[in-house]
Amino acid sequence: MEITGVELRRIAMPLVTPFRTSFGTETTRDVLLVRVVTPDAEGWGECVAMAEPRYSSEYADGAADALRRFLIPALSRYAAGLAELAELDAHAAGRAMEPFKGHRMAKAALETAVLDARLRARGESFGSFLGAARDRVPCGVSVGIMDSVPRLLDAVAGYVEEGYVRIKLKIEPGWDVAPVRAVRERFGDDLPLQVDANAAYSLADAHHLARLDAFGLLLVEQPLADDDLVQHARLAKLLRTPICLDESIESAAHAAAAISLGSCSIVNVKPGRVGGYLEARRIHDLCRAHGVAVWCGGMLETGLGRAANVALAALPGFTLPGDTSGSGRYYATDITPPFVLDDGHLAVPTGPGLGVSPVPEILDEVTVATEWIAL
Repeated sequence: MEITGVELRRIAMPLVTPFRTSFGTETTRDVLLVRVVTPDAEGWGECVAMAEPRYSSEYADGAADALRRFLIPALSRYAAGLAELAELDAHAAGRAMEPFKGHRMAKAALETAVLDARLRARGESFGSFLGAARDRVPCGVSVGIMDSVPRLLDAVAGYVEEGYVRIKLKIEPGWDVAPVRAVRERFGDDLPLQVDANAAYSLADAHHLARLDAFGLLLVEQPLADDDLVQHARLAKLLRTPICLDESIESAAHAAAAISLGSCSIVNVKPGRVGGYLEARRIHDLCRAHGVAVWCGGMLETGLGRAANVALAALPGFTLPGDTSGSGRYYATDITPPFVLDDGHLAVPTGPGLGVSPVPEILDEVTVATEWIAL
């Protein structure tokens, strides 16, 4: 597959409501899109890095710089050196970018765009390529930290009414036991409920976190620092609630280490965090082989990233509802035709590649900058 050039496009997507976590509040998503152009098709990738390095060390400006200066030129050089019978595909893209450490979100965006272009040219869907086993996936929703418990209860009530099959509450010190108790008392024990700390606690908080055991949660996500698998293993022995790791898992190797140490019994798979959908599938396969449940996390993606995530979440090892919410959860107007919840589920796109494309008029309206890199 010959690549003519790569476009880096920045768009500004206002959120329908502010989204607050333990590391900050977002009101607008600064999104970096990657478009790979070939003679046969074009492909899209969405970089999930935030505007500031708070969720991880990556951020949108840094990802754009890494792509511009290192990753795209490496892909071009690698493609030029391929033998006549060899083809540039997502696997080759991964090998081309491998010498550069880190920058997994930037790598994931470029790899996804290459894969999307190739699958569109072949007429194959993302779901088919990844090995989807279902034509629709159950959807959970992530609820940010609120100013008050009554506001939280109103928000959860709205999502339950919309049909979401699982609720996730963001927590932090000072906003944990009371909101969880209030949600349980209002909606009962049958509501699938989990919490996400985004690494806001330390092992010294173990006794306090153990108070969450009383509420029958599906899991507590990333309670401790992202670089401390050992402390998570110690915490896991002190809680009845299963521990799920998010930020700690950046590769299949990390997942293998976490499983071996007993640091978690559930893994949140975010393709951007782990370097792309090929590595995400490797993590799925590893966890499935070890009997560890996985689910697909979200990073407030537009319809492009959401389409790929829904396809991933249809793999057989994804046994828990993910954060694959409908478009309306975050955006009044998505850049693709919107994903709409149907009985708590989203359909897996069946068209070539991602199965969705940006609506040109909407994309132009939210675009703040573009850069074309000819290869």
